[in-house]
Amino acid sequence: MLRIGELSRRVGVSEHVLRAWESRYGLLKPARSEGGYRLYSEADAQRIRHMQTYLAGGLAAAQAARAAIDEDPTVALAVDTEASDADPADLLDSANALRQALDTMDEPAAQGSLDRLLTAFTVEAVLRDALVPYLHELGERWALGSVSVAQEHFASHVIRGRLASLARGWGNGLGPYALLACPPGEQHDLALLIFGIVLNRSGWRVAYLGADTPMEEVIATTGELRPRLVLMAATTPERFSAVGPALKRLGRLAPLALAGAGASKKLADRVGAQLVNADPVTAAETFRAR
Repeated sequence: MLRIGELSRRVGVSEHVLRAWESRYGLLKPARSEGGYRLYSEADAQRIRHMQTYLAGGLAAAQAARAAIDEDPTVALAVDTEASDADPADLLDSANALRQALDTMDEPAAQGSLDRLLTAFTVEAVLRDALVPYLHELGERWALGSVSVAQEHFASHVIRGRLASLARGWGNGLGPYALLACPPGEQHDLALLIFGIVLNRSGWRVAYLGADTPMEEVIATTGELRPRLVLMAATTPERFSAVGPALKRLGRLAPLALAGAGASKKLADRVGAQLVNADPVTAAETFRAR
């Protein structure tokens, strides 16, 4: 029997979300210790894993809970109908609350907004409709000087932490490998993280090298892993043009794609790569594991 903190660590879901799934859907059926603490069983953990699988398949939270509970006939569904069917307007409200919390550097409020978003909506919806627009806006405001370096760093740190939790275990499984990296000098990799999360939820395994990766390391890792896709992302054309010959070498080793504001059709054609010019969520959804 597990306390909620240990259960959260094992299944990779925050305590706030677990409590919401318990109260809204009856997904968890804890026992009580002599001291009154909730204790959770392996059956609870298994239902959470089933729910995560259904969420990854695109079901809304209430539908995923119902499907997970249907697999365990000993548990009856107890859905809070007022909370189970999230309205799109709720996503906008929660996204606005997240924006305000990040702008004011209120970390507990920001984490609470992220928890509420991920409880009510699919990961893809939260990434596409809340985080990607916010990051785009944050970059524009930073360029205009309307947010400070401290605010930009704070927001990026909070979002990176949550994305990292969503990326846990993305190298597991039997799907094809994708190798994701930014070329030398490129420090902005949050969009690449988002791409990798959605790609993994589409059936891929992800090998993530991240920001500012030497091209020789990308090429060597490609030779070792033989991925079915290598995606390089950069925010400026100069990052790609500085490594043009290395990109050509890379494209001869594995299917290569270029993404980000620094990528162009002309550049992609020149190095033998595919151009990816959609938002990172939509782009990743086009690469279905086969």
